[in-house]
Amino acid sequence: MKLTPAQLAKHLQGPLAPVYVVSGDEHLLCQEACDAIRAATRAQGFSERQVFNAESGFDWSQLIEAGASLSLFAEKRLLELRVPNGKPGDKGAAALLEYLARPAEDTVLLVSLPKLDGSTQKTKWAKALIDGKDVQFLQIWPVDAAQLPQWIRQRLAQAGLSADQEAVELIAARVEGNLLAAAQEIEKLKLLAEGGQVSAATVQAAVADSARYDVFGLIDAALLGHAAHALHMLDGLRGEGVEAPVILWALAREVRLLANIAQQHSQGTPLDRAFSQARPPVWDKRRPLVSKALQRHSVAGWNQLLMAAQRIDAQVKGQAEGDPWIGLTQLCLHLAGKRLGIA
Repeated sequence: MKLTPAQLAKHLQGPLAPVYVVSGDEHLLCQEACDAIRAATRAQGFSERQVFNAESGFDWSQLIEAGASLSLFAEKRLLELRVPNGKPGDKGAAALLEYLARPAEDTVLLVSLPKLDGSTQKTKWAKALIDGKDVQFLQIWPVDAAQLPQWIRQRLAQAGLSADQEAVELIAARVEGNLLAAAQEIEKLKLLAEGGQVSAATVQAAVADSARYDVFGLIDAALLGHAAHALHMLDGLRGEGVEAPVILWALAREVRLLANIAQQHSQGTPLDRAFSQARPPVWDKRRPLVSKALQRHSVAGWNQLLMAAQRIDAQVKGQAEGDPWIGLTQLCLHLAGKRLGIA
């Protein structure tokens, strides 16, 4: 059965389903939905938790064995299955169908997936997750530009704050569609707002107080071609204790976006349409910035940058030689247009 985000809180107050599926590309909203399900399982006595990350080489028999085995430490269990690429493969599809045919007793299975494309939704395993009788399927949709101000207003209300229209629009312009950044801005406003009232001046003060380096500022500096400033910001992030995987995630996301747009444009798609069709879409304010960056590399060049990001990921995980911070430095330089052999 399909469950909307608006229905989730009320649903979780009652008996829990054997299987929950959270699918979407909006990281913050997906994470919060999963957190709500975890909290509900804890409240209802599911005190044992086991997590499976179904990445390359994952042994899918672990899921079946976990479902068939008895709990060693508790009567109720939460099993979490994370499929980052949304492609379980033949073995994964078979394991999912086998589990769904006989869900484990006193167990909740929480499956995390990215948004499933049209062809994937037609597969047997996906249909079982979306329409299964023991499954609650939660599709998380991105918040578009028109919906963002209302989303911000609701988020402010949840934080005990109220804001005038100018303040809301200023926050929306500041975060440019990034919900995680919006949530962080609202957390700062809780400390600055007097009497729970947020004005445009309050938002501007919060922005002024955010002089510390941030990952998204690093990306903008690189896209602008400001190589020295980008490296200065990268050094600042490292000094603040920001971990390499966090920076890599943001950089790789941007490179992937640019590679996809470059590919579409090379096939005849107008840039404006490619910007609108991108996931996430490129906001109007960022289009000149992205357009400028696209001119620095060919389609092959952007794909080579993606490969460079994959090498850094392997370095972070200890699966390849080299210092990931050196790799991040080189990736920033390439984004800024400094050609050092990758593209």
